[in-house]
Amino acid sequence: MPLSRLLPASFEQPNPVNFVINGNMISAQRGSVSKSTNSWGYTLDQWELSNYIDDTITVTQDSDVPTGVGLANSMKITGSSGDNSLDSADYLTMVHKFEGQNLQSLKKGTSSAKPMTFSFWIKATTTGTYIVEFADNDNTRKVSKSYTVSASNTWEYKTITVEADTTGTLDDDNNTSIWIQMWFAAGDNFTTGSLNSSWTASTTTNTRVVGQVNGMSSGSHNIYLTGVCLNVGSKSISGNDGKSFPHESFAETLAKCQRYYAQSWPYGTTLTGSGNAGVVTASCVGSVHRAFGNVFWPQRMRQAPTITWYNGNGGTVDKWRNATQGTDIDDPWAVGAIGDYSYGFGLSAGIVGVTDQLQGHFKVSAEL
Repeated sequence: MPLSRLLPASFEQPNPVNFVINGNMISAQRGSVSKSTNSWGYTLDQWELSNYIDDTITVTQDSDVPTGVGLANSMKITGSSGDNSLDSADYLTMVHKFEGQNLQSLKKGTSSAKPMTFSFWIKATTTGTYIVEFADNDNTRKVSKSYTVSASNTWEYKTITVEADTTGTLDDDNNTSIWIQMWFAAGDNFTTGSLNSSWTASTTTNTRVVGQVNGMSSGSHNIYLTGVCLNVGSKSISGNDGKSFPHESFAETLAKCQRYYAQSWPYGTTLTGSGNAGVVTASCVGSVHRAFGNVFWPQRMRQAPTITWYNGNGGTVDKWRNATQGTDIDDPWAVGAIGDYSYGFGLSAGIVGVTDQLQGHFKVSAEL
């Protein structure tokens, strides 16, 4: 008898898992981010840009999306002038990383290992071959897969299935086990061999992205991404047409992102424009002229984060504001009390007046 005949009518199968966090580009805590040549860093939540071409690259959240899919946001990657003459070591990539404890259903490194499918929508000015590289960080194994952008400045849906790998189990912890690197430009150092299209422990650099076009050869060239999924199995959970993206609420996505990064000023504003909204305060206690305070992160973070404090008025880094005196003081807080969920801090004796109040904003990072 079919299983469906044994289940109550109200029973629903659980939603399939998309390992990608913020694949619909709905969360952008940092706002617009620009990276000059030879620099890297996080942009839209969970997406890390590496810019090693001779151009400044800007990543923004955009409303240009494929029609009829139910997606409202995309990631826009654009340059200021482009780089039409790549040096051999140049490259431009966007990376997404995954904790090993979230990937155990892949059963990687066992005889029961499962394939995985990576799917996404892309709109790019430059047509031709692009490469996505998948890396097992725990066992130093990689595989590269190609896809084709067929039409310029047109939304296209892509699916890439990566075969199961029975070599190398993934660590069951909160560190990077797999990362996915989407390549958009690459110099000769990465492109002159034969594409490494099967899982291998090879560290040969020139096999990584053979055939990759220069997707940022001009300042007028753009790349948009949205609807990004990574799931267990040989088929995309977004369907053959990309119209079944596993949606979740903004609050759910933001909470997942805040496991890795959070900030105290209001979402959707810049620090300098937020004034004192959400400011952290610390008040002086007793005649010894000491100040104490506590901060609780919005979510329990991947690990105890690094913290950067800002002036509670103008946003000056590594400063706190003595609101009573109208002056700034150097970041005074001991870092030994930082935990994955909260931070208790104290100021040395004798620095502030008995009735002084201190104000500051923070950002915290526990990124992979």
